[in-house]
Amino acid sequence: MVAGATGLVGREVLAALLADKNVKAVHTVGRRAPRLAHPKLTHHVVADLSRLPKLPPANDVFIALGTTIKVAGSRAAFRAVDHDAVLAVASAACKAGATRLAVVSSMGADPRSGVFYSRVKGEAEAALQTIGYTTLVIARPSMLAGDRAALAQASRVGERVGLALMGLLGPLIPANYRAIQASAVAAAMLRTLAAGRPGVQVLLSGQMQP
Repeated sequence: MVAGATGLVGREVLAALLADKNVKAVHTVGRRAPRLAHPKLTHHVVADLSRLPKLPPANDVFIALGTTIKVAGSRAAFRAVDHDAVLAVASAACKAGATRLAVVSSMGADPRSGVFYSRVKGEAEAALQTIGYTTLVIARPSMLAGDRAALAQASRVGERVGLALMGLLGPLIPANYRAIQASAVAAAMLRTLAAGRPGVQVLLSGQMQP
């Protein structure tokens, strides 16, 4: 099960799962269907992720949902996606039988943070740990690099500037703070979840760098 399959990381996760001969079927959940067709892919159109229907059974769940306050339009709208929708999908998938979950969070996620964005991410992480998954993988990437234009996503000025600076400074930036390719985050999530180690595992950005 993949939620957020039309985003930077979710797209990479979906492609890898469809290419994996050991994966028999892949279900995606979201308002928009992925821009591809595949015999083992089924998309479930859900207009409101906070009101999910009963989901089909799945062993593993990948959640790569996320927005920004600017795009969402308000703090409440941002929280509805990055907290409420994430928990709704995780809870529904667990009820349908899923036992392993990998989720994209953010560097600096902390439920006690004074930064609203980081606090919401941290609160979501804490809540996910109470749902009952045998394995929970939390990826905390720094600035994501990838082709947003191909996803019809708006260009982000701050992100472009940040990526340019990181490209210039390179090795001078600590590994956890360097920009990371969405494909590297997806690969780390897939690899770690497949290992199936019980408990909560947090992947810092530096650990996911190739």
